Amino acid sequence: MKNILTLFLFLSTFNSFSQDLAILKYKGGGDWYSNPTAIPNLIKFCNENIDTQINEKPETVEANSIDIFRFPLLHMTGHGNVLFEEDDVDNLRNYLQSGGFLHIDDNYGMQPYIVKELKKIFPNQDLEELPSAHPIFSTAFTFKEGLPKIHEHDGKRPQAFGLYYKTRLVVLFTFESDLGDGWEDQEVHNDDDAIRLKALKMGANIVKYAFEN
Repeated sequence: MKNILTLFLFLSTFNSFSQDLAILKYKGGGDWYSNPTAIPNLIKFCNENIDTQINEKPETVEANSIDIFRFPLLHMTGHGNVLFEEDDVDNLRNYLQSGGFLHIDDNYGMQPYIVKELKKIFPNQDLEELPSAHPIFSTAFTFKEGLPKIHEHDGKRPQAFGLYYKTRLVVLFTFESDLGDGWEDQEVHNDDDAIRLKALKMGANIVKYAFEN
């Protein structure tokens, strides 16, 4: 009955919010609220460059709330611990299997926690690295080498990982790139215009891909 109700809510709300995104609030003590200027800047860039009409003031939704079904794209970030409890897991699984998309951007230090928690949602899957030829790297702007490097951190190469429902990519985990830092106001990290533009273009690719797939 719960799944039927969730699906009904999704079908009744998703179509009326065909172009929008929200920030995912999660439990565990991690700073889900980090990079506060990032998503507003990304939205502005998308609306000006890829013909989206996204609400300029992004909402925050909790992982266990039916409100997530109003948004075709959820963005999640942080530096530390993540905890998905049983109601979060069920809700996120229903959301992803019903057509939703989750982008997780590691803001440095999130990786060991999110990998473990994603296993609760899709226990029979492991995150798999996306090849540079994946359409998400060319849907609006072309990145021939795949995910761009925005901030150095450990100096490791940037990697994009995915989880699938059937054949559809439903979770994108960006690691050792830190796109969100590149989306922030210039004075926050003092990135030059070229770095910020690269980050925003990749973000626009993610938005466009999520909205169209």
